Amino acid sequence: MTQAYAKPLPKADPLMKPFWEHAAKHRLAVQRCERCDDLHFPPTHVCPKCLSDAQSWQPVSGEGTVFSWIEMHRAYWPGFASDLPYNVCIVKLREGPLLVSNIVGEMEGMKVGLPVRVCFDPVTEDVTLPKFELASA
Repeated sequence: MTQAYAKPLPKADPLMKPFWEHAAKHRLAVQRCERCDDLHFPPTHVCPKCLSDAQSWQPVSGEGTVFSWIEMHRAYWPGFASDLPYNVCIVKLREGPLLVSNIVGEMEGMKVGLPVRVCFDPVTEDVTLPKFELASA
């Protein structure tokens, strides 16, 4: 990394800290309820299905499909200006949870349902962002 990262960075609050620790090791993980086995994201203090507070983190496949996406044509933060247009996507993981991220690489022919797989972008020494690429790429 030759330049300072100019885009907003996530904060590793206590709920999200395990997510970012897994991402730093190039693993995608979501929260799992110890009582009912529900996999969910974003993390919560209690399970959204059974309200148990017994939550842990489970690595997942990193495979999924495009659920939705948009192409941004305006830079709401100066750090994104050189990326215009850029995309923001929602990926439905094979295991069920939805994640907001970006698709990297070619976007031609983009449509809902296309298979994707996680890739990791180490943007600083402390932050690695999970992003997605088309599985056919």
